[in-house]
Amino acid sequence: MSIELRHFRCFLAIADTLSVTRAAERLHLTQPAVSRTLRQLEQELGVRLVDRSTHHLALTPDGLTFRDQATIAVTAFDRALAHGHRGTWPLRLGHAWSAAGRFTTDLLRRWHEEHPETPLELLRVDDRTAGLARGDVDAALLRGEVRAPGLLTEQLTTEPRVAGLPADDPLAGRETLTLAELSDRTIALNTVSGTTTLDLWPHADRPVTTITIGNTDDWLAAITGGRAVGVTTSATAGMHPHPAMAYIPLTDAPAVPVVLAWRDGPGHPRIPDLIALAHEVIS
Repeated sequence: MSIELRHFRCFLAIADTLSVTRAAERLHLTQPAVSRTLRQLEQELGVRLVDRSTHHLALTPDGLTFRDQATIAVTAFDRALAHGHRGTWPLRLGHAWSAAGRFTTDLLRRWHEEHPETPLELLRVDDRTAGLARGDVDAALLRGEVRAPGLLTEQLTTEPRVAGLPADDPLAGRETLTLAELSDRTIALNTVSGTTTLDLWPHADRPVTTITIGNTDDWLAAITGGRAVGVTTSATAGMHPHPAMAYIPLTDAPAVPVVLAWRDGPGHPRIPDLIALAHEVIS
């Protein structure tokens, strides 16, 4: 037996739903057909991808690794078909929040002027690599340390950290703040794609109350609604001004690196041009 695209799609449906029943519904197949396809894939690979030892399915460590690779393969196949139908191959640039900050407009306009034959699509994807590790985008603008395997990066710049406060907060009128001055507040932490963790504070000044959010929109809502304060970079202040929000520079918080990342291996042929232009515009 040879592995076919249908094996990948079947496995990804199971990985996404963690249910043979729901995967079958999504694929418009019977449950036995889905189970049989999964067994064929596991036998051909020689590894167990799904743990069926409990009432609830779970991916094995091999399954988790294979899921990422299968996603990239299926996405590449689908994009190749779409490219053939459209006649153009857009360059998809992901970001999790704030894109290139104040340089975003210049980057997009310069690309359109210099590479009109290749559309540059800016996509927000709420995960740590902005969809790059999954193959949803060709390159990504990321902040902080990038630890995902198989990715290459180039640092473009750094951004200073700022505190995000409700505009009517007693500290909102200050010119600068320190991390310690936020220690007694509830901190909004974006655990999906953010760069702020409690490790940012010295142990003696570490906040004790946090709320967890998953994207910039929810982060802004939590702060403007008076539920919390937060720490972000100057790019958020530029990209998301809000009448109910105040951004105050932090004097003792380290700056955040901004990198352009892409996958190590064959990719979009215009990635070198994007790297060069990003250095021109942002560096």
